Amino acid sequence: MKRFIGIVFSALLFGVIAGTCMVGINYLAQSNGIYHILAEGELSQDNEMNSKQDSTQESKEEKQKEKQEKKTSASDVEKEKTVVQADSGSVSQVAKEAMPSVVAITNMMRYQENGFSIFGDIQKETEYPASGSGVIVGKNETELLIATNNHVIQDSNSLTVSFIDDSTAKAQVKGTDATVDLALVSVKLSDLSQETRDQIKVIEIGSSDAMEVGDQVVAIGNALGYGQSVTKGIISAKDRDVETEDGTAEGLLQTDAAINPGNSGGALLNMQGELIGINVAKYSDTDVEGMGYSIPSSKAESILKSLSTLATREDVPKEEQGVLGVQVKNIDAQTAESFAMPKGVYIFKILEDTGAQNSELQERDIITKLDGQGIATTADLKSLLSKYRIGEDVTLTVMRQDGSGKYNEVQVHVTLGKANATDYGTSNGSASSGEQQQGGNSQGEAPQENAPEGNSGDNGESSAPSKEQEGKSNGKQRRSKEEEDFYKQFQDFFNEYKR
Repeated sequence: MKRFIGIVFSALLFGVIAGTCMVGINYLAQSNGIYHILAEGELSQDNEMNSKQDSTQESKEEKQKEKQEKKTSASDVEKEKTVVQADSGSVSQVAKEAMPSVVAITNMMRYQENGFSIFGDIQKETEYPASGSGVIVGKNETELLIATNNHVIQDSNSLTVSFIDDSTAKAQVKGTDATVDLALVSVKLSDLSQETRDQIKVIEIGSSDAMEVGDQVVAIGNALGYGQSVTKGIISAKDRDVETEDGTAEGLLQTDAAINPGNSGGALLNMQGELIGINVAKYSDTDVEGMGYSIPSSKAESILKSLSTLATREDVPKEEQGVLGVQVKNIDAQTAESFAMPKGVYIFKILEDTGAQNSELQERDIITKLDGQGIATTADLKSLLSKYRIGEDVTLTVMRQDGSGKYNEVQVHVTLGKANATDYGTSNGSASSGEQQQGGNSQGEAPQENAPEGNSGDNGESSAPSKEQEGKSNGKQRRSKEEEDFYKQFQDFFNEYKR
């Protein structure tokens, strides 16, 4: 019995001890597991926080980078805008930069005024002012060189140039090319104050060939003689041929920028402020709007460079002027087309004991240039020769017909002779066969050039009185009949010549 009770007690004790151990072990195991879970949770939270911090830092860096890129992009855009503005300025910027290069030209024109009285016919020389524009295109050691139109300086007694600071100076014609209506005048640098020299500048010449229809342009000139004014427009067309009173002007730029009387010889500019044309208001028509014309720089630049190499000459007193000794007549566009001849000044007759007779010049030659300066009419020839003295040598460029009927260009050197005293009174008369008498001043004036033609000088900038305008109208009627007579006489002469 005691043995049985001992076994039971031992079993119970073992059970209690074993249970206690198991409870303890489970407790310890559970305690360790919870700590591990907690530790993992905390580590996970730390990792998550670190990850969030890293993500936030990366986000901040990305945003900072984006901001920097935006700033760089904005800076590039601003730079591009600056470049565009520099390459293509506003009208006001272009005008501000170019105005110091544009001048106003006043031409005191001279012409013969015809009248009559109880004592007979009266002829007297009258002068009146005409306005135009010019562009400073160069300078040398002693001169400032200004480009303008030939019709602006034609028939001048004197030329005055007004600069950006309103100072003025006398100018001389350096060279002309009437065939393209261009002229180069010079002003002595010694006649300009240092203040004026500091304010004016030579304009940059651009490429008219690079211009396209629709490109914006700016025109600057002495409109109506009121001083510099600015207009804007676009290139409406290129290579335009325009019919004028003197023939056909070829290869012009057409623009809708207003080119008014007085703008002749002014500047047509691209939006970089470069000269791309010399404006020609003479070809404007009161019956149309928005059509102005300009001589493109691609044509004008080479001609102006050639003219700049010439010596600047002043008018010579009439009794000291040299003469060719020929009888000549204009070959205008109509005559040239009718008889398949070059335009220029046709030599009908070479007079005896003159420079022409002692040269290789021939009758039926057509004079197109004198010392490289283009000639379109007898008036152009007269104007050029008025600057040469007796005994001086000139080089004439003539078109001469060969046996096959083809015209070839020939250079002829002529020593100018002395005019007979009786010839001075016949310079405006016509020979019996219709040609112009050229014995004295060697070039004569066509009858239609005895009075101003169509607001000569620059489309009506003159202050000539209304009576002169009335006389001009009557002159047109007389000239029309003379032209008809000439064409008939020339036809008879040419038919005889071709036989």
